[in-house]
Amino acid sequence: MKLKVVARKVYDYVRYDLKEIAFPSSLPDPPHIKKRRKLTWKERYLVLKEASRLYAASWVRDIGPELRPNEYKKNEDSEDKTSGVNGTTKDKEPSTLEDLAVAARGGMETLRPVLQRVYMTRASAYRDALRSFIEGYQEGIQQVMEKREDSSAQQEEDTPKKPS
Repeated sequence: MKLKVVARKVYDYVRYDLKEIAFPSSLPDPPHIKKRRKLTWKERYLVLKEASRLYAASWVRDIGPELRPNEYKKNEDSEDKTSGVNGTTKDKEPSTLEDLAVAARGGMETLRPVLQRVYMTRASAYRDALRSFIEGYQEGIQQVMEKREDSSAQQEEDTPKKPS
């Protein structure tokens, strides 16, 4: 009798509990959520078409000299010839976010130097802030110590010396 109960419990554990531990089911939707209908094949095609159009539109056309150095050399030569003496070139620095996005599209080889540059700029800003904090803290300590020395000197002057 006991063997049958133990076997049944082991069977139930493997069938229900172990399956839930290995492959947990997601939480059910809250009751106020209305389920959407499934899309038809035509609607799926239209969604895919619109998503691919938006993705293609999000590409940056000017991806930088790191990925296409030859094209930039040609452009610089042509700009130098056309600008002449009175022409001014407009230097546009890409933002950090744009730089990261471009490098991410280029793969790990182009992403590593960009991440190192971002890390070093952040680290230098943190280092500079820490140095200025330490300098301010030391100045504050010096002021407090000077006040203490002044107050202790005044206390010594104020207290009359007893003749022995």
